[in-house]
Amino acid sequence: MKSLGRTGVRVSPLGFGAAALGNLYTPVSGEQAHAAVRAAWERGIRYFDTAPHYGLGLSERRLGAALREYPRAAYTVSTKVGRRLDPADGTGDDLAHGFAVPATHHRVWDFSADGVRRTLEESLGRLGLDRVDAVFLHDPDDHAEQAFREGYPALERLRAEGVVGAIGAGMNQTGMLARFLRDTDVDVVLCAGRYTLLDQDAAGELLPEALRRGVSVVVGGPFNSGLLAAPRSEATYDYRPAPAELLERALLLAAAAERHGTTLRAAALAFCAAHPAVASVLAGVRSAAEVHDCAEQFASPVPAAFWQELRATGLLPPPGRELP
Repeated sequence: MKSLGRTGVRVSPLGFGAAALGNLYTPVSGEQAHAAVRAAWERGIRYFDTAPHYGLGLSERRLGAALREYPRAAYTVSTKVGRRLDPADGTGDDLAHGFAVPATHHRVWDFSADGVRRTLEESLGRLGLDRVDAVFLHDPDDHAEQAFREGYPALERLRAEGVVGAIGAGMNQTGMLARFLRDTDVDVVLCAGRYTLLDQDAAGELLPEALRRGVSVVVGGPFNSGLLAAPRSEATYDYRPAPAELLERALLLAAAAERHGTTLRAAALAFCAAHPAVASVLAGVRSAAEVHDCAEQFASPVPAAFWQELRATGLLPPPGRELP
């Protein structure tokens, strides 16, 4: 277990990404969601990440219900702010945003101080908790001014009040996350999809800066939304059909893993976890079987010869970057 920055908030090396509990793309039953959380607990996973965005609050409700079986002090929960959920008429579905749920609410971008506090209060209600361990400003890409001027100071006040433990930002890019490191007092950043076997953008500035400043990094999207879990023609990369050149590269990585007696999934997780700035790797899972597989892959050692081959063939950057 590692602490998030200088806080006492601790996370397990492998975390549970709960977007799928909000019916990401396809429905997940309540029983299946509950079984996935139970399997995570059995495998020693104690960090669970969710957001209002995931299924218009469904992920938070399901996660909170499942975690009520366990002692509150024994697990860590993070959620996010920046998308306020306002009631809608409920007609139609939310598949345009990626979730197979009725359109009971619509999302409103809101990084104002009032919006942050109100959104967090609603999340606490759905989770059934009186506090959360970490909160991230969620995807403030197009709302930088309000996020830095209003949203971040609101998180600082909530941290001072003890309503939250660690504070930070979560994004699918590295430039603004690096700005949060330089210009604020965040404890942690969540970087999704930008530190993987296919994309090492975070290694350039973000991860070294986090190390210098003592800020923790949570890596999300270790499989780049699917391509590194099962490279095939219908696989997705960053939640879109995988480009042909990236599919080809993923297939080469998978073939190398097989030659060395390991799997691409194990290598993808090991690569993310190896960097000293990384406190936890969030794997998105939707079933008990996926949880058990991720835990087994995460615990499986990846031979040094595999990494040596990737270096020699140019499938990974030249020496100087961290490897398992």
